[in-house]
Amino acid sequence: MSAQNAPRTLAEKVWTDHVVAKGEGQGADAKPDLLYIDLHLVHEVTSPQAFEGLRLANRPVRRPDLTIATEDHNTPTLDIDKPIADPISRTQIETLRHNAEEFGIRLHSLGDKEQGIVHVVGPQLGLTQPGMTVVCGDSHTSTHGAVGALAFGIGTSEVEHVLATQTLPLKPFKTMAINVEGELRPGVSSKDIILAVIAKIGTGGGQGYVLEYRGSAIRALSMDARMTICNMSIEAGARAGMIAPDETTFEFLKGKPHAPEGEEWDRALEYWRSLPTDEGATFDEEVFIDANTLEPFVTWGTNPGQGVSLSAKVPSPEDFGDDNAKAACQKALDYMGLEAGTPMKDIRVDTVFLGSCTNSRIEDLRAAAAIIKNKVKDPEVRMIVVPGSARVRLEAEAEGLDKVFTDFGAEWRFAGCSMCLGMNPDQLAPGERCASTSNRNFEGRQGKGGRTHLVSPVVAAATAIRGTLSAPSDLVNA
Repeated sequence: MSAQNAPRTLAEKVWTDHVVAKGEGQGADAKPDLLYIDLHLVHEVTSPQAFEGLRLANRPVRRPDLTIATEDHNTPTLDIDKPIADPISRTQIETLRHNAEEFGIRLHSLGDKEQGIVHVVGPQLGLTQPGMTVVCGDSHTSTHGAVGALAFGIGTSEVEHVLATQTLPLKPFKTMAINVEGELRPGVSSKDIILAVIAKIGTGGGQGYVLEYRGSAIRALSMDARMTICNMSIEAGARAGMIAPDETTFEFLKGKPHAPEGEEWDRALEYWRSLPTDEGATFDEEVFIDANTLEPFVTWGTNPGQGVSLSAKVPSPEDFGDDNAKAACQKALDYMGLEAGTPMKDIRVDTVFLGSCTNSRIEDLRAAAAIIKNKVKDPEVRMIVVPGSARVRLEAEAEGLDKVFTDFGAEWRFAGCSMCLGMNPDQLAPGERCASTSNRNFEGRQGKGGRTHLVSPVVAAATAIRGTLSAPSDLVNA
């Protein structure tokens, strides 16, 4: 069989379809391919220098129609009708607004019904579609791979390159299949799948790879759940994460504002159905996860790979094989204020954060609300709920979810990245402990000295009730 007709993976198909110019050479000496970019997402943090570069070079944005901006990282989640109090946040937001107006880019500003976290807004508008190349100056652009797009974060200089040319020079990635077979138990979610994957392969295990999530457990997931998994691919060091488009994908996209219609929809479907990995295609690496054995997962340390089942105990440095791993464990325990051997379910928290581009979609809010409805919150726990977009917020309010949260004693906020990265006043105090549905638990990520445990929405909700890290099953006799 010729190389041209050899079976190909999903990632290889999308890559090949977007090569504008093939790089010369092979192996380490190979020049990068030049790829066409279908969709460029922009926010206020990584774009100012890129726009200034265009301005200095007297260049326009090559395809403003393929570029969309939204305000997310620096947006306040309270009092959005008032001037932004934080001067840095205010400057970044105002700069994006000026740049969008000057360069003719569509912008969804604070107060717009389509404003929100860029990785929530793209899919909900149907801008993100199977077979696309999608970039953004944000590492969690991998989220968009849930629809079968090749989506990845880029640096500021690359943002400028895409704005100017609608292309990007890149070397081909390796491919890794993450095979998740079986059926998830009640209370176990996509967040637990991806935390288990990262714990298995490590935070550097996916470096240089595009991960393709496959298997019966993946196919059974909703689109919101698939986005959670692809979102955290970057936490395993991967360049991107992808899931092959299927009927679930098509149903999700149909009728979205930017989805094809009529004959264009039929043509798009024909192409989209050709994208899944061919039978017999070879991956550079394969990983296998048994979904039947998974439990709710939680991190104990200071990177997403330092996680265990919620029913387990805080590990000891002696549980790790080499000196570096032992030292990393001890350092994490010291920062987190934990003792080895402590049952994870005995760890008290001060704050529960439900939000971020990982877990702030309507399905996440519904799942958490179902757990807390008619329950009483631990009075010592603060709970903050931040929808991923203004549209998600409006949808939740139409369903009465906001009342469920506020009756419970949670704070119902406006859309934005919020406490995921400790923006504006949405921060932990030094030593404060948080059960968070976000994607990163690095030192100081949610505020200087703050301690973060990554959890799923239902674990976050159960934790708010009991005051300690908890699974929904722990509430049966509560």
